[in-house]
Amino acid sequence: MKSDDISEITRLLGELREEHRDLDQAINRMAMDQWQDQLRLRRMKKRKLKLKDWIARLESKLIPDLDA
Repeated sequence: MKSDDISEITRLLGELREEHRDLDQAINRMAMDQWQDQLRLRRMKKRKLKLKDWIARLESKLIPDLDA
């Protein structure tokens, strides 16, 4: 993997982690509200899970392959 690829993946990981953290905070605030929009909350949770999966895939790309 080229260093350009690694730096691009690292940059993207930072952005995705920030969005994931922001969604987590928004979901927590929304869950405390008695009159929250259930559909919006569900969509936010789904987006958060997609981000988590995307982050995990990118992190696995940063792990070097070792031929045993």
